[in-house]
Amino acid sequence: MKNSIYLAASAIASLVLAGQASAHVTFVSATAKPGATVVLQLQVPHGCDGKATTELQVKLPEGFYGAKPQPKAGWELEVIKGTYAKPSSDHGKPVTSGATEIRWKNGNLSDDFYDTFVIQGKFDGLAEGAVVAFPIIQICGTDKAEWTQIAAPGVDAHSLKSPAPTVKITAGDKQAQAMTPASVGALKLTGGFVKAMLPGQPVGGGYVTIENAGSGDDKLVAASSPAASEVELHEMAMVNDVMKMRRLEGGIVLPAGKTTELKPGGYHMMFQKVKEPFKEGGKVPVMLTFEKAGKVEITLPVTSAAPGGEHDHH
Repeated sequence: MKNSIYLAASAIASLVLAGQASAHVTFVSATAKPGATVVLQLQVPHGCDGKATTELQVKLPEGFYGAKPQPKAGWELEVIKGTYAKPSSDHGKPVTSGATEIRWKNGNLSDDFYDTFVIQGKFDGLAEGAVVAFPIIQICGTDKAEWTQIAAPGVDAHSLKSPAPTVKITAGDKQAQAMTPASVGALKLTGGFVKAMLPGQPVGGGYVTIENAGSGDDKLVAASSPAASEVELHEMAMVNDVMKMRRLEGGIVLPAGKTTELKPGGYHMMFQKVKEPFKEGGKVPVMLTFEKAGKVEITLPVTSAAPGGEHDHH
């Protein structure tokens, strides 16, 4: 009888330990397409032996460029920058340096809860099938857990005790959706899109490129959509290594002879109280109002949120 009880207890303990061992820091989606902006969501499922997580340090691997983290309420954000081992390019311009490590600091994530930490960036120069590791150090006060082990080729990462979360590079999307170009007055609008919304996401982000071919400045003063109760114009910018967001009450200035991009990490439209979550493959109609050119309606295709949603600053 005692032996039976002992064996049963041992079996239960083994199951508990196996469950704890499998609860690694991982990405919500572990695949990405090369060359496209993606948003990676790190899941932190628990603390360190019951202690709350107070800091998360993320080493950015070679081949991941232009990284921008999402700020989190109650956490400080530190972005460490350096020179890339291999330069990348952005719209034909060389990119030789940028973020190499991101740290969310002085927060408090109880062991009773889980949360996600979000990074936007782009994979470049990597072959299809490549597996890219992001070493993580999870700090819980005076304790820490290091998710830094990288599996050798042919070795199953699940066999590692503390594997670094990874992303696998998949084939590029050869049939990516594209917005139908539109124009109003001297303004030309192209390259617009919104990102599919993740479960529980309360707002969505929209983007478009606006070329002002006229001789005078104009301004985007308002946006609206039947898909949301309200659409606000926002800007995100790095201020002393901290990403901050603000609503642009006065609109977005469009200088004469210039092209202005509404893009992740910068100017953008924020869809509030969305009636139905944006789903990949769908379309979102938007009415834009300009100070001089007037109004124009555009239709924004919904692109994938896995692994990349929009910058998810909400």
